[in-house]
Amino acid sequence: MARSIQDLARLAGVSSRTLRHYDQIGLLPPSGTGIGGLRYYDDAAIRRLQRILLLRDLGMPLIDVATVLDEQTDEAAALRRHLEQLRAEQDRLARQIASVERTLTALDEGETIMAEQMLDGFDHTQYEDEVIERWGADAYATSDAWWRGLGKDGQRAFTERSRKLGEDWAAAAASGIDPASDEAQALAARHAKWLGSIPGTPGAERGRPPKEYVVGLAEMYVADPRFAKSYGGPDGATFVRDALVAYAEREL
Repeated sequence: MARSIQDLARLAGVSSRTLRHYDQIGLLPPSGTGIGGLRYYDDAAIRRLQRILLLRDLGMPLIDVATVLDEQTDEAAALRRHLEQLRAEQDRLARQIASVERTLTALDEGETIMAEQMLDGFDHTQYEDEVIERWGADAYATSDAWWRGLGKDGQRAFTERSRKLGEDWAAAAASGIDPASDEAQALAARHAKWLGSIPGTPGAERGRPPKEYVVGLAEMYVADPRFAKSYGGPDGATFVRDALVAYAEREL
């Protein structure tokens, strides 16, 4: 059964604009068009979208997604590989859940629990290599020492501050305001101040990140789906990028 673009967007949890973008870059053309050029998608197109979303969730850029889809023509084999990856992630999450449950039980009963049991399934240094490659070993070491030095209360406060910033960005994007509007630019200024508060990031010693850093990071928010999730998905990340670039061009 063919689905309209609006229906498919709703089912997939993406925007119609995202589906139109996938069509424009040749990643997901519609199966057909109806009255007024309305796009329709059949089962084959929906299966292709499923694979696109799975690959995006794994952090793969769109250009690489297109290559993988073109090369892996055996849909069943490709989906089996996706299933293996999803099960591995499911196992990691299950270990984390069990770890937290063990810790809570130990706290409730006043028992001691081994560190290995508390940290099973966690890897707080999983992005260490990536950070070092992008910004250098000193940046990672400085940021890591700062984070550890915050203590539990400080880490909790910073995490809450970051979460609130992400929520405010997502709400602003969903409201449809212009990225160059005063409201969006106020968020961009707040975002820049947040970045400048993290030791080890460029410009942190001045509390003001440089233009090139802000623009580069803004582009990464769109290119890397791990970041996009924090801002409500690709459309939200695009809004954040446009607002930050406008802010950087004007203020930094």
